[in-house]
Amino acid sequence: MRTQVAIIGAGPAGLMLGRLLDLAGVDNLILERKSADYVLGRIRAGVLEQGAVDLMDRAQVGQRLHAEGLVHDGTVLSFDGDDLRIDFTRLVGRQVTVYGQTEVTRDLMEARPDRTIYEAEDVDLHDFDGSPWVSWVKDGVTHRLDCDFIAGCDGYHGVSRASVPAAAIKTFERIYPFGWLGLLVDRPPVSQELIYARHQRGFALCSQRSLTRSRYYVQVGTDDKVEDWSDDRFWDELRRRLNEETAAAMQTGPSIEKSIAQLRSFVAEPLRFGRLFLAGDAAHIVPPTGAKGLNLAMSDVDMLAEALIGFYRDGTSTGLDGYSARALTRIWKAERFSWWMTGLLHDFPDDGDFGRRMQRAEFDYLAGSLAAQQSLAENYTGLPQ
Repeated sequence: MRTQVAIIGAGPAGLMLGRLLDLAGVDNLILERKSADYVLGRIRAGVLEQGAVDLMDRAQVGQRLHAEGLVHDGTVLSFDGDDLRIDFTRLVGRQVTVYGQTEVTRDLMEARPDRTIYEAEDVDLHDFDGSPWVSWVKDGVTHRLDCDFIAGCDGYHGVSRASVPAAAIKTFERIYPFGWLGLLVDRPPVSQELIYARHQRGFALCSQRSLTRSRYYVQVGTDDKVEDWSDDRFWDELRRRLNEETAAAMQTGPSIEKSIAQLRSFVAEPLRFGRLFLAGDAAHIVPPTGAKGLNLAMSDVDMLAEALIGFYRDGTSTGLDGYSARALTRIWKAERFSWWMTGLLHDFPDDGDFGRRMQRAEFDYLAGSLAAQQSLAENYTGLPQ
């Protein structure tokens, strides 16, 4: 078999890259080690920057997003019950849209049903410094795919970054001393907009998936386990971290899904190794506080698709040569914002009273400074590429 671009991973990054290449007439094939049902079953956040919404439209898969997505003009930060609303529309003239990553994935899957191979086992990347090819096993049979380029969109634990020689790549990482316990429930959201809350007991987030489905989070220790948290214990703890009015208005119910995600910041440099390119979670991880993970992945593959299309259309490698530096500039800015939001809103066990006072001073400064609010709104709704 042969294709122009072999894409590893059928998450939203790989699927979006494949879709953009399809529309430009660039042949590609996606290999995914899990089943389609498994991919669709992964519960992920979905706050889309305006740039990601525009990209869905350019990929001609935005119809359901516009019909079902929830457009938000702002968000609320709360510190020990004191609320501050950040008005995106007034401050920077942009918005965000709540639309679950699962739904983004579904829309992209349906747009290209026959160009993805699921349950591809033992995927291996070969000779990406010369004439690249990919091997995999399907139903006990080994297959080979020759290609011009390989796009590694297979996530933090995928084979793509792991295939790069250690001497050729540098990684930067911070592991945070806490995680997020998330609960999904079929109840209306407590607020029309997201609420990010900082309390002396720790961080909490009131989020949503639709007008009838809500997603809530509380900060937990790194040793906490899901089975330690009954639904009742979760709801009691969440109420403690919200102001009285919000806590009283919240509708509770049995959880549909409950899980713990550990928080980390991670960046790999560079993002190009011969004819192998990294994008999405294979290249970077951000803590979810700033709602940047999915948006960064979309930005990566938008840039990479533009570079690959330019190569086949114009015969120029300028875009490919500049992809790594261009993408990393935006990645590090998003990492900075997510790191800042995480630092403002979480309890860091080793920071003590001084650290908490600094967080309060930062919140008070934000509340009193239009320029600081504009900076937050600019970063949250998405920086330009």
